[in-house]
Amino acid sequence: MDLFAESRQKRLEGVAPLAVRMRPQTLDEFLGQQHFLAPGKLLRRMLEADRLMSVIFYGPPGTGKTSLASLIARYTKSHFEQTNAAGVGVKEIRTILDAARDRVINGGKRTVLFLDEIHRFNRAQQDILLGDVESGLIILIGATTENPFFAVNSALVSRSQIFQFEPITRQDIVQLLHRAIRDPQRGFGHLKIEADPQALELWAEWSDGDARRALSALEVAVLSSGNNSPIRIDRQVAEESMQRKAIVYDATGDEHYDAASALIKSMRGSDPDAALYWTARMLEAGEDPRFIARRIAILASEDIGLADPMALVVASSCCQIVERIGMPECQLTLAHAVIYMSQAPKSNSVTTAIQQAMKDVREGRTIPVPKHLRDSHYAGARQLGHGTGYQYPHDDPSGYVVQDYLGVDKTYYSPREIGFELKVKQRLEALRNQLKKEKNSDESV
Repeated sequence: MDLFAESRQKRLEGVAPLAVRMRPQTLDEFLGQQHFLAPGKLLRRMLEADRLMSVIFYGPPGTGKTSLASLIARYTKSHFEQTNAAGVGVKEIRTILDAARDRVINGGKRTVLFLDEIHRFNRAQQDILLGDVESGLIILIGATTENPFFAVNSALVSRSQIFQFEPITRQDIVQLLHRAIRDPQRGFGHLKIEADPQALELWAEWSDGDARRALSALEVAVLSSGNNSPIRIDRQVAEESMQRKAIVYDATGDEHYDAASALIKSMRGSDPDAALYWTARMLEAGEDPRFIARRIAILASEDIGLADPMALVVASSCCQIVERIGMPECQLTLAHAVIYMSQAPKSNSVTTAIQQAMKDVREGRTIPVPKHLRDSHYAGARQLGHGTGYQYPHDDPSGYVVQDYLGVDKTYYSPREIGFELKVKQRLEALRNQLKKEKNSDESV
């Protein structure tokens, strides 16, 4: 039997993977970046005093949510139940809740229910927990990789403390790998292992903050070493054991919207380097390039506008090319557009103009169309006075005549002195001044 077959057999016999064996045994073993476990912090005080209330652990994979729940199971004097929302239904949850109720009635302990991947429950399933959480019959520990403010029932959120887990730092992952190599009971301390610092740094980098992924790579490297002693882990072995850098990205969740927000704000802030990074991150994670192209097109109108009219042309061309050729070639088109938008002069005058006009239409008195602007291409229109007095601009050699087109004094568009919009501003001010003079002249007569 080969080494991998032996490993599989041992796991079937109950030997847990390294990532499970290396879970913290005390609060002080927890990796340092989860600041809410520092001495004196709320969660630590609740655990040490055994006064836990319902909590939701929110963060990316491999950052310690399940590990902390397992640690709580050791600390709490309550009855502890653990399950995964992906593998149970309403019937199983009702059984746990009924048992918790019977336990209290018979003078037993309260129940702590750890529900991993709580976002897998739909709203109706989450509602089942609400009454018993509110009454205090159970203490809920929910774990989720998705934003609880979107993925978890708002009533449960309001009755829980939310603790956000951050990706594990590279230094902490390297520390954890050293601990796993040295620990004789939970790790590989019973073996002679020589690991290059570059190999551990590579795993820390490629795991992208996921401690479970780093430990799994170490386990693969050790189990695939045959009967070698010492077991030598260099950079090549490290690369083969992980294959590819992990990218934390959920195409329908927080990472999707956060990365898109970062891209837009980088282009708006005229930073092409940052904008290219966020574009590359989304593409490498499998984001639909058409989504990125749409964000670019929105920014072209919203944040650049007439400061550079070509921005909208570039964005439109980008959308068409991305639609026609797809990945991987369209990454060049996206990069072209992202750099253009980043270096273009910025103005949101168009955005504020249409927003104010829309607000007036929704909230203000409806302005009737002036009679001289109304349609006069039907029988009887002239009899109603429609079109009477309208002046055709092209009849004037300049292509402009002084004429009122709204019926009230209102200014929506205020161009800035930026890029091409400076020329727009100069021309528009001249035209508006002509209109004011004409109106003042008419009023004085």
